[in-house]
Amino acid sequence: MIDLLTLGETMAAFRTTGPLRLGGTAGISVAGSEATVAIGLARLGHHAAWIGVTGADEPGGLVRRTLRAEGVDLAWSRIDPAAPTGLILVENRVADINRVTYHRAGSAGSRLGPADVTRAFDALDGPPRLLHVTGITCALGVEPYRAVVEAVRRARAAGTTVCLDVNHRGRLWNVAEAGRALRPLLSSIDLVIASDDELPVLTDAPDPVDVLLTSGVGEVVVKHGGDGATSHQTTGRLHRPARAVPVVDTVGAGDAFVAGLLSGWLDGLDASGRLDRAVTTGAFAVASRGDWEGLPDRAELALLDHGPGGTVR
Repeated sequence: MIDLLTLGETMAAFRTTGPLRLGGTAGISVAGSEATVAIGLARLGHHAAWIGVTGADEPGGLVRRTLRAEGVDLAWSRIDPAAPTGLILVENRVADINRVTYHRAGSAGSRLGPADVTRAFDALDGPPRLLHVTGITCALGVEPYRAVVEAVRRARAAGTTVCLDVNHRGRLWNVAEAGRALRPLLSSIDLVIASDDELPVLTDAPDPVDVLLTSGVGEVVVKHGGDGATSHQTTGRLHRPARAVPVVDTVGAGDAFVAGLLSGWLDGLDASGRLDRAVTTGAFAVASRGDWEGLPDRAELALLDHGPGGTVR
C-alpha cells in the first residue's frame, strides 16, 4: 500500500553562493515542494509516490534519477518530449536570506493533468493512506489545477485522508487568485497546513482557524517559522516551539516540517508527537543547505537531542 501520494512539479535547481549576475560556480540539484515531502517520508521509511511530468532532457533525467535514488515511487510519473523540465535559481544573497527565480513557464511540469491522476488511481492496488496537495501545483495552470481537483475527489471517495499545504507563492499568483482556487477544495480537506500569513488565502474571517474547523477541516496546523507551530482541532490547541539549531538555509524548511508531520500521522502519533517530529525534521532542513539534502532518516531523528557540538559514538 502507498502511504503517501502527491503530485506537482519537480525542477532542476541551481544554487549560487552569491548574486547570479556576478557569475561564479553553482551547485546543481532538484527542488519541488511535493518532491521534498516525498523524499522526507521515504527517508523515514514510508512508501511515497509522486505523480509528475518531466522533459526528455538532462534536467529531467536528474530529477528522475534523484527521486528514484531517494526511494520515491515514480510509477505514475511520465516524460513529455515536447516540453522542457522547469528550472529554479536560488541565490544566497545575504547571510541565510535566499532569492528564488523560477523558469517554469511552458514546462513539462505544467502539463500535468487530470488524466495523470486518473491513470494513477486506476492502477493502484488500494487507496493511498494520505494524499498531499499544495497550492503551488494549483498555481501552475488550468490543467495542473484540474489534476489537483481530480486527485482530491478520487481520494475523498476512497476514504483517503487529504492534506492541503497552502504554500502560497506570490510570484505564481496573488492571494485573491489562490483563494478562488483553494477555497472550493476545503470541504474535502482533512488537514490544512499554512503559515500565519497564508491563512487569509483560505478565508476572510477574522478568526480563520475557527472558520476552517467549523467548516469540517479536522485539523489546522499553523507554522510560525522560528517560533514553532500550533495544531488546532475542535478539541483544543497545542503549540511546539522550534528546535534550536544554527540556521544555515531556510529554503525547504516548511516542506521538511510537513514531511515530519505526515510521518507522525502515518505512525499513529498523537498531535503532540506529530508536532515534535515536524519541528525536528524542520530543524534538520534549516541547519543544512538544500531543500531536502539534510533531511533525516529514522535512525537520525534523535540526533538533535544531543547537545550542540556533540559527537555520537
